[in-house]
Amino acid sequence: MTADPWTRVVRQQVGLGRLLPLGGARDGGWITEAAAEAVLRRAAAEVPGVRLGRLRIALADADGTGGTDEAEEAGEAAKAEDAAAAEAEETGEAEEAAVPAPPSALPPGPLRVTADFAATAAAPLTDTASRLRLALATAADRRLGLTVTEVDLRITELLDGPADSPKARAPQPAPARESNGPDEIRAATAALSVPGVVRLTGSLGGLGRGVHCEERRHGPDASPHRHVRVELAVAAGHRPLDVVRQVRTAVAAALEGRTTVAVLVTAVG
Repeated sequence: MTADPWTRVVRQQVGLGRLLPLGGARDGGWITEAAAEAVLRRAAAEVPGVRLGRLRIALADADGTGGTDEAEEAGEAAKAEDAAAAEAEETGEAEEAAVPAPPSALPPGPLRVTADFAATAAAPLTDTASRLRLALATAADRRLGLTVTEVDLRITELLDGPADSPKARAPQPAPARESNGPDEIRAATAALSVPGVVRLTGSLGGLGRGVHCEERRHGPDASPHRHVRVELAVAAGHRPLDVVRQVRTAVAAALEGRTTVAVLVTAVG
């Protein structure tokens, strides 16, 4: 692979952001931070007098606040998040997923939304912040299916004029290449039959595959079983968590034998 394709793959992976758990440990679903952020930004744009700035979604226990240097901040946030994940697993705040998670995905557990925003003086800033916090928390639950327990806001600017927010665009992940092999084809067909599934995508790992099939063992003496990961985009108006649950059921039913299924949502709308 030449330098340009490698660069494109790296940028594509970075653009996905964190892989956030949808629902609880038994739901077997994740969504990219980029896809979730676009939905939350659309919800914030519905709050009068607000222009949303930087937004992050992470584990609820992750500090996420580093120094002023962006690279240093990212490194400190990653360290804090890793420590929080380990602590959460020890204290029971995070649960082990019922199915194998996508590579580098966050474990199921409570999440925190952190955002900066600018606002007009048309209403008291505390009232504006409360409306924005409610909008973000509600959208995370009802429009996505994320378990957000904290929304931390910081006002960064007082606006003199209207709070015009740029339109939030959904990510455009690479379409999946054609499935190969009977298991991949059956899984892809089953996933695409679920209402709300727009298409399969092939972003994770730079492999271009919408369906990943592999054999897994839980221990040296355990019997092997098939594990399938499906990567897809969800249509606007459909809650990703609900779609994920239906896709997992459909794919498991389409394949013979013991099969676990994980789903990664890469775009909404």
